[in-house]
Amino acid sequence: MYPLLLKPEIKDYIWGGTRLKTEYGYETDKEITAEAWVLSCHKDGPGRVINGEYAGKTLPEVLEIWGKAALGEKAAKFSYFPILIKLIDAKDKLSAQVHPDDEYALKNEGEYGKTEMWYVVDCDEGAELVYGFKEDISKEEFKRRITDNTLTDVFNFVPVNKGDLFFISAGTLHAIGGGILIAEVQQNSNSTYRVSDYGRLGTDGKPRPLHIEKAVDVTKTEKPVLPYGKVGKVTEIDGNIKRELASCEFFTSYTLKLENEYGLYNEKSFLSVLCLDGNADICYNGESLKLCKGGSLFIPAGFETKLCGKAELLISYI
Repeated sequence: MYPLLLKPEIKDYIWGGTRLKTEYGYETDKEITAEAWVLSCHKDGPGRVINGEYAGKTLPEVLEIWGKAALGEKAAKFSYFPILIKLIDAKDKLSAQVHPDDEYALKNEGEYGKTEMWYVVDCDEGAELVYGFKEDISKEEFKRRITDNTLTDVFNFVPVNKGDLFFISAGTLHAIGGGILIAEVQQNSNSTYRVSDYGRLGTDGKPRPLHIEKAVDVTKTEKPVLPYGKVGKVTEIDGNIKRELASCEFFTSYTLKLENEYGLYNEKSFLSVLCLDGNADICYNGESLKLCKGGSLFIPAGFETKLCGKAELLISYI
């Protein structure tokens, strides 16, 4: 086993921009680069290995060869690869939506639900997003407002700044606003229930469908209670700055401002390293890899590496 550099799947949703292509160097023939699935074993867009003996294979194919030892015991307990990590470039606002929890999604969609975390990598001045409701409402009011197009009146609009954090548990209404670049760590699911698209038309010239009944079933209609924004414990480790972002049963993530040598090792889970800015060298077993801005690395469980360079990194594991 060895660390895998990954080529992401690029998605060209109508609200996307071009920063993932122009600033992060992702190669694609798509004009719009809305999302880069930088760590993915999902059937809708698995990542592909670009280094070593397995170059050209998808990440799921390599993990099938390596077996559960590459995942570690915490990840191996899930029935399939547990997380999906994305970079999202929202030039325009996304639809207001909600995701189901595991119980509902497994019963109705045949996959896990979706709890996720957003880390604001960059944003335009004055950008905002939707994070739940500004006041508690009933399920009946929620459904009525979807159908009479007044749902935005009860949205909790939140101004955002670079470095802000939002933890979005399954059932939380949310929408990324225009002019925001986000790193998203989520359960490995693509189940989404749209409740408002602001009257926007899809590429076929028709309104994109809403998923009213399912959304009403799963949405928490109370105000969000978790803190957001500039939250997360910050510690210094040998001159490197670590900021804890999220830790839950599905994933743990932190940012690392890399200035000096930093060791990475996890016996019980694989590690994902996403380079948000700068450059890092990953050294292991007498070899090294360079991780540039936008680079995504999968490190097998129980595999020891050392990081050097100057970079901002998003590190995630189970």
